[in-house]
Amino acid sequence: MKSLNVLSVTSEIFPLIKTGGLADVAGALPLALEAEGVAVRSLVPGYRPVMAALKKAEEVAKFDDLFGAPAKILAAKVGALNLFVLDSPSFYMREGGPYAGADGKDFGDNALRFAALAKVGALIGQGLVPAFVPQVVHAHDWQAGLTAAYLHYSGGPRPGSVITVHNLAFQGQFSAATFGALGLPPQAFSIEGVEYYGGVGFLKAGLQLSDRITTVSPTYAQEIQTTHAGMGLDGLLRTRASDLTGILNGIDTHVWNPETDPLIAAHYSTKSFAGRAVNKKALQERFGLDHNENAFLVGVVSRLSWQKGLDLLLGCLPILEACDAQLALLASGDPGLEAAFKEASQTHPGRVGVYFGYEEKLAHLVQAGADAILVPSRFEPCGLTQLCALRYGAAPIVARVGGLADTIIDANEMALQAGCGTGLQFSPATSEALSGALRRGADLFRQKKLWKKLQTNGMKTDVSWTHPAKHYAEIFRALAHPAP
Repeated sequence: MKSLNVLSVTSEIFPLIKTGGLADVAGALPLALEAEGVAVRSLVPGYRPVMAALKKAEEVAKFDDLFGAPAKILAAKVGALNLFVLDSPSFYMREGGPYAGADGKDFGDNALRFAALAKVGALIGQGLVPAFVPQVVHAHDWQAGLTAAYLHYSGGPRPGSVITVHNLAFQGQFSAATFGALGLPPQAFSIEGVEYYGGVGFLKAGLQLSDRITTVSPTYAQEIQTTHAGMGLDGLLRTRASDLTGILNGIDTHVWNPETDPLIAAHYSTKSFAGRAVNKKALQERFGLDHNENAFLVGVVSRLSWQKGLDLLLGCLPILEACDAQLALLASGDPGLEAAFKEASQTHPGRVGVYFGYEEKLAHLVQAGADAILVPSRFEPCGLTQLCALRYGAAPIVARVGGLADTIIDANEMALQAGCGTGLQFSPATSEALSGALRRGADLFRQKKLWKKLQTNGMKTDVSWTHPAKHYAEIFRALAHPAP
């Protein structure tokens, strides 16, 4: 199998910079593709934490004026990741996160910041760095969406192009006044190009002009072609249905491994579950919950947002008491929801514990110590939390949407008889349906033999990147210009 060069263009990459699942995918997929003979280099912005991680870097290209700012491309290796870093201090060396300042407000020049990333991705795709000439450019989400536009309108030979949609809700929409600064030809501002409802759509451009489109689960690929879930892009996606593929995400099973995880209180495996009780006790202590090994402990690791459906859980809190259940919630986001869950923890001391923010070590402990992990999303492109839960023997309780529907086998009566259930699904995404799922979960938890089978099934499920990487490699090889 001949080697294939692929450039991944991404605004986040684990473990250097992360706000969500995009970073996990961008960090893990390149490593999994090595087994498929695909050599990936990832182009990322030179944010403060990225630059701080570079121990040794080589300048491979320089720009005196990249959208009004000087910039360099640095080639570097961090751990197992092969990187191109777009070093443009005025664009990326800022306080706050990748997209917003410390005040939570989006940076006013995000259009130019990520146009610069996409432009450089296209230039590398066309041979700017002779030491690495990709045959395919793989763009992730709206932040890299213009990559396909710069390639398309370049007029010269170009590599194949793929865009992956991690969440269609985030589209990168900017005013028409932005177009003049992007360096695209006039004909690009059309419905066949980057124009979107009178403005500029970064994600729309990628969906329109990339050779292939992927998203992160088969069910989500179907959902986004409907008016209900298409977020205004369903018509375009239906016209490109033959170029659209849903490929389930995986997780890094070396990072997420209960047998070796250094971030949890005790190790365990399907052969010995004793360590789970140790982690449960540690989790109860960390969240101020009553030490009760028989309580049904439900964990949440999530953003607090309308999409994630955590407001539905607020209506189910009486069910927790009725089922002798506990809640450990690790989350952040909507201030109103944070206030409501803080009040719930004060109203139900010892039964509801909350931690607002994100802490990697604590996320691992929640997976290792909770009996069940709750993901009640109204829509979910794939979801990684439930995959980690399977790996750690925490039965996922999930809404039947997107990747959640694709990854969890509901422990209904027939599945229990066949011994193949891995969690619980509920539908629709309402408090009433969620209440029923929590009751069902608590009931199964009391049936120790059935519950252990559910846990074991989950832990034996292959949630690695092995199979997804094969699918991506097939797409890349079919698009490679020139062919490997």
